Amino acid sequence: MDKLHHHQQLQQQQLSLAKCSRQRCNEWIFRDVPSDITIEVSGGTFALHKFPLVSRSGRIRKLVAEHRDADISRVELLNLPGGAESFELAAKFCYGINFEITSANVAQLCCVSDYLEMTEEFSKDNLGSRAEEYLESVVCKNLEMCVEVLQQCENLLPLADDLKIVSRCIDAIASKACAEQIASSFSRLEYSSSGRLHMNRQAKCDGDWWIEDLSVLRIDLYQRVMTAMKCRGVRPESIGASLVNYAQKELTKKSSLWNPSSQTKVDLISTGHERLVVETIVNLLPVEKLTVPISFLFGLLRSAVMLDCTIACRLDLERRIGSQLDIATIDDLLIPSFRHAGDTLFDVDTVHRILVNFSQQDDSEDDMEDASVFESDSPHSPSQTALFKVSKLMDNYLAEIAPDANLKLSKFMVIAETLPEHARTIHDGLYRAIDIYLKAHQGLPDSDRKKLCKLIDFQKLSQEAGAHAAQNERLPLQAIVQVLYFEQIRLRNALCCSYGDEDHKPMPQSWRISSGALSAAMSPRDNYASLRRENRELKLELARLRMRLNDLEKEHVCMKRDMQKSHSRKFVSSFSKKIGKLSFFGHSSSRGSSSPSKHSHITDSRVNERTCASTE
Repeated sequence: MDKLHHHQQLQQQQLSLAKCSRQRCNEWIFRDVPSDITIEVSGGTFALHKFPLVSRSGRIRKLVAEHRDADISRVELLNLPGGAESFELAAKFCYGINFEITSANVAQLCCVSDYLEMTEEFSKDNLGSRAEEYLESVVCKNLEMCVEVLQQCENLLPLADDLKIVSRCIDAIASKACAEQIASSFSRLEYSSSGRLHMNRQAKCDGDWWIEDLSVLRIDLYQRVMTAMKCRGVRPESIGASLVNYAQKELTKKSSLWNPSSQTKVDLISTGHERLVVETIVNLLPVEKLTVPISFLFGLLRSAVMLDCTIACRLDLERRIGSQLDIATIDDLLIPSFRHAGDTLFDVDTVHRILVNFSQQDDSEDDMEDASVFESDSPHSPSQTALFKVSKLMDNYLAEIAPDANLKLSKFMVIAETLPEHARTIHDGLYRAIDIYLKAHQGLPDSDRKKLCKLIDFQKLSQEAGAHAAQNERLPLQAIVQVLYFEQIRLRNALCCSYGDEDHKPMPQSWRISSGALSAAMSPRDNYASLRRENRELKLELARLRMRLNDLEKEHVCMKRDMQKSHSRKFVSSFSKKIGKLSFFGHSSSRGSSSPSKHSHITDSRVNERTCASTE
C-alpha cells in the first residue's frame, strides 16, 4: 500500500510539473509560427517546431527521418531522465534561449543531452559539451557542489553512473576532503620548547567541516563516498565521526536506542531502509579501535538486534565491542530483549558472546606480548588491568540481571564463569550478585544453590562481605562452614601479627592453608568432613589460647600485688623472667606485654562462640 501511494504521489508531481512546463513553454516558443510537432514526456505535452529540435537533437532527427512519408506530428519520449523539467531545459537550448547551468541542474542536463543525443556530431557547442564543461571546471572544484550534484543523481541512476557523473563527483569529494585534512594538519604544527616540530592535539581540527554536508546523501551514495575517502587516506577518526553523524540523522525515529538509559518501547516493525543503514554503517566502520565511541557501537548493536540485521553484522559489532569492553559501562550492557514475552528482560546471550570475544582477544594479546616487559598475569600489565575492569563490570551486570524471574541458572553461571580465575582479586561483587539471585529465586533446589556458591572463592571476600555471608541463611550449609573457617583463619593470622614474635614456632597443620584450601579432587562429602575436623582442631586451639590468656591475667594480678609490696630491682628481674616463660600462642618469645588486651579477650570469646555455633 505504501509503495502504491508513493507511486501515485510521484505521478501527480510529474503531471503538475508537465502542466507548469506547458504554461512556461507558451512564453518562449514562437507564437507567430504554428506548431508542427508535439512531444509527449512523462504525461506532459509540448507543442514545438521540428527545425530547432532536429538541428540539435540526434534522437529527434532520427525519429522524424524514419516517419518522413507519414509526416510525423506526434512523438512520445519514454523514460526520459529528469522528466518534463529536463526536457524543457533541452528544448530551450534548441531554441537558443539562454538559461543558467548550475549544480542543481547540470546532472539532469548531462543525462537528457545523452538521451536526446545532443552531441558535437549534430551541432557545435551542443548541450552535452556545455554541461560536461561546467561539471569538470566548476562542480568538481567545489565539495558542496559535488554533494548537491550527487543528490540530483539519486533520481538519474543508472544513467548518471554510466556517464561517470557519480564517480567523478565522489573522487572530487574524497580528494577535496583529504586535501582539507592535510592543510588542517599543517596548520596545527608548532614548535615545542625544545625546538622540535609536533602536532598540537588540543587545537580544533577544521578539516572535517564536510561531515555535515555528506549527511544529506542517500545511503548507497554515502557508502561509495566513504569507501573512496578510506582509499584516499582520510583519518579513521574523521570517518568515524561522519558515520556517527549520519547514523544519528538517519535513525532518529529509533532515538531511544541511542540512549542506553531509556527503556521506552519501540515499534518492532521496521523498514528495510533502516536495516540497510545499520548494515552499511557497520561495514564502513574503521578497523582501528576507539575511532567511534563504544556507546555508539552498543547503539548500533541494539538497532541490529531490533531490526533483525544479518548475523554477520551483529557478530562484527560484538567483536568490535569485545575488543574494548574494559571501557564500557553497565548501561551499555543492558541490551533489551526484543524476542517474545517469556524471555529475559535483557539480552544475556549477546553479552555472553561479547564477553567471550573479550576473553579470546585478551588471550591472543597475551600470546603476542610474551616478549614484552610485562608478564601476561602481572597485575601491572595492560591486559590484566582490562581484566580487572571487566570483572568488576560483569559482577555489576550480574547484579542487575539477577532479579529477573525468567533468568535461568545456566545463563547466570555462564556469564560468571567466562572470565579466568585471576580476573577477580576480590569476590565481593560476585557474592553480591549471587546473593541477589538466590533472593529472587527462593525455590532454587539445594543442588543448584551449591553449584552457584562454588563460583565464589570465600578466601577472596572482604571482612564485611565475610561477616554478611556467615549470617546469610540463603547460602547452603557447606558454604557457611567455609566462610566461618576462613574467618577464623583470618582472625588467627591477625592475632599472630599482633602478638607474635620474630622467632615463631612452626604453625599447627590446621592453620596452614593455600589459595586452594579445599582440594578440587576431593568429593563434597570429604571436603565437608575435612572442614569439620579442622574446625574441631581450631576450637581446641582457641580453647588453649583462652586458658593461656586466663593464666596471664592471674599472673598479672599476682605480680601487681608483689610490686605494691616491694619496689626492689630484684623483684622486677623475677617479673621479667616470669613474663618470658609465658607464651601466648605456644611460641617462645623474648618480648611480652605487661597487661593483656581486654579487646583480645572479647574477640577470642566471640570467635569461640561462632566456632561452636558452626560446629553445631
